[in-house]
Amino acid sequence: MKQDPGFGSSLALLDALGIGPVWVRRELAVEEAVEAFAAQDAVAPPEVASAAQRQVPVPPPAAPAVVPVARAPVTSDAAATPPAAAPSVPAPSAPRVRAPVDEDGGPPSWLDDMDFATSMEPMPIPDGDEEEDTPAVDPVIAGIKSMDWPQLKQQVSECRRCGLCNGRKNTVFGVGDEKAKWLFIGEGPGRNEDIQGEPFVGPAGKLLDNMLLAMGVKRGANAYIANIVKCRPTDDNGRDRPPSPQEVAACLPYLQRQIELIQPTVLVALGKTAALSLLGLDPATPVSRLRGSVHRYQDLPLVVTYHPAYLLRTLNDKSKAWADLCLAMSTYQA
Repeated sequence: MKQDPGFGSSLALLDALGIGPVWVRRELAVEEAVEAFAAQDAVAPPEVASAAQRQVPVPPPAAPAVVPVARAPVTSDAAATPPAAAPSVPAPSAPRVRAPVDEDGGPPSWLDDMDFATSMEPMPIPDGDEEEDTPAVDPVIAGIKSMDWPQLKQQVSECRRCGLCNGRKNTVFGVGDEKAKWLFIGEGPGRNEDIQGEPFVGPAGKLLDNMLLAMGVKRGANAYIANIVKCRPTDDNGRDRPPSPQEVAACLPYLQRQIELIQPTVLVALGKTAALSLLGLDPATPVSRLRGSVHRYQDLPLVVTYHPAYLLRTLNDKSKAWADLCLAMSTYQA
């Protein structure tokens, strides 16, 4: 910076007067301030400069310039020329699925409560050799299969496996030779059977006794008589009715155990209910379709004929019943 030649004498005079440190020439003060600021900016510490560089914001990228498409002038011949095919435009891609975010832009808060270690466990693959679940076995039925005669009779007398027990007077277990070769099975007890506790008494019982005598057997001698159900089935008016499928299912295990204990040679089903219950056929199957052939029940021959009570009402079918008994006798002899 240049100084006036008389500047030194003026400063000496001011110093002599005692006002030199106070007075400063205005031009000199401004120039010195400018030079001092420039010198300080030039020698800024490196760390300060680098910090300033880091704080410089990066300008956003400039938008691409739109280049106008030059259009060819339309002439008179252009009207006759068909327009060029438009370039194919690729189909828009499927929208990208965005991850769920919270209000503040972060992941949703419900993710913090999930147990990914548990939720990501692989599902077990079933083993092809694994055995299927077997149905539960009724303990009462399981016990019946191992009972002897006294135990079975006691169990039937105390049975309450279905609603027939509520209206019975007596259970009708069965009667006859416990080692018989012939087993005659009816539907269920009637009014007289319920009173006396014995199967086939009254007019139907007398007819059955005559049928047995014609075959050369009799009640209690090489013959056993039983029913599908052990209690009398009645309707709301107190009249006899066929047992329901549920009542048959509840009582049939007793008869099955009787068959196992007797080990008969031939079974004779007396009537529709006895035949269908033993053979497991559709309830709509008529007896006439089952007659005339030998069926099998657990490897035992079974012959179907009419019930004695039905024969008392339909006398013309007695000859058909006798033909059925002849078929049973020929099966027995074979």
